[in-house]
Amino acid sequence: MNLQTNFSDVKALEAFITMTTNEGGTQAVDRAVFDLGEMLTNSRAYELVVKQMQAESSMAAILSERYVGSKHDLEALLQYPQNSFGYIYANTMNELGLDLNYIPMVNIDSDTSYIEYRWRQTHDIWHVITGFDISEIGEIGLQAFYLAQFGLPFSGLIVASGLVGSILYQPEETGLLLDAIARGWRMGKQAKPLMAQRWEEMWSKPLLELRQELNVIITE
Repeated sequence: MNLQTNFSDVKALEAFITMTTNEGGTQAVDRAVFDLGEMLTNSRAYELVVKQMQAESSMAAILSERYVGSKHDLEALLQYPQNSFGYIYANTMNELGLDLNYIPMVNIDSDTSYIEYRWRQTHDIWHVITGFDISEIGEIGLQAFYLAQFGLPFSGLIVASGLVGSILYQPEETGLLLDAIARGWRMGKQAKPLMAQRWEEMWSKPLLELRQELNVIITE
């Protein structure tokens, strides 16, 4: 193991601790999330993600194309019918005050850099499609969905840090958290590959119809 690997391991551990303890506030956690994601792109776990995606035809196709779609114009999407996926996505983003500019553009020059960018770019879409809200429990449920779909290593650490944080600081919510993890995992296994979807070409579809097509089964 070389010095660079040792240094990366230490930085990854620091980022993990920051996420688990919320040390430094929201901005510190956000920075830790991005730092940890970047480190993981060079991991063996991410190599397995790429192999898994290449083995499934629809994901292999979008991986080869490196499709990123058009810009998400929320104002334009609000002109779609109110039951459409595009309208509901844009309305949700506005109601929650979520910012589309939090994802820095990166140089997509490899399969791993594409996967890392695309899942971040479409993360809020996955919330809308799966029905997981943006609470801490909802977020971890969605990360379990990611894990079931294509083994995203970052999601494994988020789920682990969520469990550690719950046990240490909010033990009364551990049961709810485990339920969300189990539900996300089950839904992810049942659904068609969401990473393979060209969301930007589906804005006009009714959300319920789209969920049915993708076999996204929302249960409590």
